[in-house]
Amino acid sequence: MSIAANIQKIREEIGPQVKLIAVSKTKPNEMIQEAYNAGQRAFGENKVQEMVAKFEQLPKDIEWHMIGHLQSNKVKYIAPFVHLIHSIDSQKLLETVQKEAVKNNKTIDVLLQIYIASEETKFGLSEEEALDLIHLYKQNKYSNIRVRGLMGMASLTDDRNTLNREFSGLKAFWDSLKSEEFINNPEFDTLSMGMSGDYGLAVDCGSTMIRVGSSIFGSRA
Repeated sequence: MSIAANIQKIREEIGPQVKLIAVSKTKPNEMIQEAYNAGQRAFGENKVQEMVAKFEQLPKDIEWHMIGHLQSNKVKYIAPFVHLIHSIDSQKLLETVQKEAVKNNKTIDVLLQIYIASEETKFGLSEEEALDLIHLYKQNKYSNIRVRGLMGMASLTDDRNTLNREFSGLKAFWDSLKSEEFINNPEFDTLSMGMSGDYGLAVDCGSTMIRVGSSIFGSRA
């Protein structure tokens, strides 16, 4: 199947209420352009250098999403154009994003990355750490940042019970934040979870945004 057909198939599966991020990391510009020509506008990268190069070379109405682990010293390179940072996993990183947003005279949208997997290789905040950050955020400490929601990366497993538990747990935390910490804030509207192997289950568990690479572009070479 072509890239366009893959995108169409996924869109039909997830419905209009779930946003599709095409994970374009390691993919050549020609493939990204093919997805763009099929109507896809949101692309996810996990390396700053690669994202900057693609931003410079590809159409300017693309939304670039930083979905990988982000080092504080790299924020300045993407701050001028990034659409959404999915991977805020420390107070230090949030403070750096605030500083760069001020420098660029703009507001940067972010998601707090919550640690939900059973593997120690994944990054993320505990629920307690996330709440601490949210309380600082609500004191207007980060006036040039909008916390739009949460992101989580599930365990790398085919065990649906494990995935279901991890996704459902994150959805429950997101719901509690929506109804308590962000009750008067409609901008807190994004739950980014689900990738090529598990996005169907993630959507069933309440995901509003999925990050899909190989199911669009094929397996990595």
